[in-house]
Amino acid sequence: MNELNLLPLIGIAVIVVGFALRYNPLLVVTTAGLLTGWAVGLDFLTLIETFGEKFFNSRQLASFLLILPVIAILERYGLQQHAKAWVASIKGATTARILSLYFIIRECSAALGLINLAGQPQTVRPLLAPMALGAATNVHGELPKHVKDLISAHAAACDNVAVFFGEDIFIAFGAVLLMDAFLKENGIVGIEPLHIGLWAIPTAIAALIVHLFRLARLEAKIQKLIDKHHRENLGINKHNLPTAHMREEAQ
Repeated sequence: MNELNLLPLIGIAVIVVGFALRYNPLLVVTTAGLLTGWAVGLDFLTLIETFGEKFFNSRQLASFLLILPVIAILERYGLQQHAKAWVASIKGATTARILSLYFIIRECSAALGLINLAGQPQTVRPLLAPMALGAATNVHGELPKHVKDLISAHAAACDNVAVFFGEDIFIAFGAVLLMDAFLKENGIVGIEPLHIGLWAIPTAIAALIVHLFRLARLEAKIQKLIDKHHRENLGINKHNLPTAHMREEAQ
């Protein structure tokens, strides 16, 4: 019996250590790939050729590299400021309504397989979060930093939760196909990707209801935090005001 060669698994160790030490993810993954190729006996030229081929064939990666510069240019020329100003001009626009509408659209689009239609870097940061902040500023005035962080966190959560529960409905999604293959490999027959997608619909609806309920309570929470911030500032100002006795001595 041939001795089991564990050396090719060195790439996994590099990824674990690199991510744990919070090194650059691209550098960590590239290093892990190079070490794995060396461990399996690939020569340097073949290894570089493999990297180039996979990079060229990855359309998703290519589109990602094209999208980022476009977003950076838009932000440089005031995309976030224009989004805030546009929302501020809409009467009745609130943070909860904007986030709720985005959640519904995002979950429905993910269920149709349009997962890359939006996301954290291309939608949440440059558009959704500024719009939510603009609506809150229009209603409550200047916002404290911790309230801004709360609204930005809810904007990011809307995208994550909507995609997580919506994508399972799409029968061609990788996780659905993986579950289908796992069931068939273990002798569980009669279950198709369509069945998995249909059973994901009740979970997605439940996630929609729960998250919309959380967003409905967000406006009250924002108001409560702002009122508390104002009371704390008022208390500090009163504490710093000179007393009548101190004013007489100063005179």
